[in-house]
Parts: sequence; C-alpha cells; structure tokens
Amino acid sequence: MRIFFTGGSGKAGHHVAPYLASQGHHVTNADLTPLGHPDVTDLRVDLTDAGQVYSALAGMPTMADLDGPGGSAGGSSYDAVVHFAAIPTILRAPDATTFATNVLAHYNVLEAATRLGVRKVVFASSETTYGVCFAQGERKPLYVPVDEEHPVVPEDSYAMSKVAGEVVSRSFQARTGADVYGFRINNVIEPDEYAEKFPPFLTDPALRRRNVFAYIDTRDLGQATLKALQTDGLGFEVFNVANADMSVAATTQEVIEEFYGGVEVRREMGRDETFYSIEKARRLLGYEPQHSWRDVLEDPRRQG
Repeated sequence: MRIFFTGGSGKAGHHVAPYLASQGHHVTNADLTPLGHPDVTDLRVDLTDAGQVYSALAGMPTMADLDGPGGSAGGSSYDAVVHFAAIPTILRAPDATTFATNVLAHYNVLEAATRLGVRKVVFASSETTYGVCFAQGERKPLYVPVDEEHPVVPEDSYAMSKVAGEVVSRSFQARTGADVYGFRINNVIEPDEYAEKFPPFLTDPALRRRNVFAYIDTRDLGQATLKALQTDGLGFEVFNVANADMSVAATTQEVIEEFYGGVEVRREMGRDETFYSIEKARRLLGYEPQHSWRDVLEDPRRQG
C-alpha cells in the first residue's frame, strides 16, 4: 500500500510512520519537518496550502515511478492517507491559530484525498473531544467507561478543532463513499517514557484525572493504524484508541470511589481496565493492545 502520511515527524507519527513502512508499505511523510528515517520518504508540505496538498497527493510517491506508467489522469498514486498532522495541544500557539491551522489542514487533506480518488483515510482525532482533558476546572465524564457515544463538549481550541475535523470527515465520506476512520487518541506515550513519567502516576492517580486515567503506547497506536488500513467497508467511524489498562496503580474500583462519585458506571469493569473504552476498536478493527507500563515497571499493588 502507498500511504500519504501527514505529521510523520510528530510524537506519534515518528513511531507510526516507520512501523507502517516496516510492514511492507511505502510511506511518504508530508510534514514541514523531515523525519529523516531511511524507510520513509520525506516531502515538505504546508498542509494549510490547498495547492501544495493537491500537488503532493497527485504526485509520484517514489523515483521508481519515473519508469512506470504514472498515476491515472486527475487521480492520486496513493492508496491511503493517514492524517496525523496538527498543532497537537493547547498553549503551543494562540488559540485562534491552533483552531484555524488544524481545521484548514484537515479540510485540505480530506478534500484533496477524496477528490483525487483515495478510498481510505485514517485521521487523528483526540480524547480531548469529550471535554474532560482541557476543561477549565474539573469535568467528569457523564458515565464510565467512556465510549464513542459519549457527548463531545470541548471548551478549548484544540479539541474544538478535532470535533470540527470529525464533522468535515463525515461530510466528505457522505459525499464520496470512501472509508474515513477517525481515532480519538488518548495520551500518547513513547516506550522510553514509562520509566520517566509513570512512577508519579502510580503513587498519585489524581495526576491522570484529565486523561480519564488512560494512555496509548505508540506501538499499539501503530497496530491500530495498520488494522484500520486493512479494514474496508465501514464508511465513517470514530474509534477510541487506548491501551487496555489504566496508567495508574489504583484499581478501577478505587478510582471510581475517589474520582467518579455520582458518575454512572454502565457495566462491571475489570480490576485494571481502562475507563476509555476500546471495545468498538476491538470489535470492528480487531485491535488488541500488546503493551503496558507493567512490562517496564513493577505494579506496587501487586508486589509480594
């Protein structure tokens, strides 16, 4: 598969793009900053410029294509688009800039991809759409575990841009019939961050309240992306993407009692089960997380 990957130089992208390449796919990283990975082609593209996006998607993926027939007239040589590029959080740029940049880039990518005939788009949405992560003051979910039917009620510019991206994506899918899948990605954790970041989380679960006590290992995000690229015929769908366990050592019952008093608990949950439901991704994509902080750190609740 030839994959046009935006944001391959970002925190999540610089793991996921090489992973897709390692699975035998050709990956072009469309980003303002090169990734510099030997298995990924870098292409400098300003995604807020519609002309650049069209030209990039209509162009040849590799030098080897010079010896081939070239792409179909008016179409794209790419089989799929993975759109991860964005200003990735609040407080990196003025709020208006964050919203405008993310929404315009998202629109340009979706318009170019679908008009050029790409039939599979996987894009990064966010946990922040549920309104808990970047809320002013404390916000609790309406119920747990939080699934994709939970209302999206963001207060911040970043999450607003992600909700707008989902609306844009649903609209282009309705117009074209392409498969367009969105990932509401939880807090992205790189493997080397477990030893650095997680010890405080294990002793003070309150540090993870805004992330609904969840996380996503970049390696499992790569797996989820590959599963989405391999799954056809779903139309438009959004999926929570997280690891199977929580990012804290407290049990689910302890978290419910300390942080979710008065919040509806919709079903019985496992001892360490994430409050950020991944059942839909498991059911429709065959996603099954393989990694955990417990592979690196001892769980203090299980010692002895």
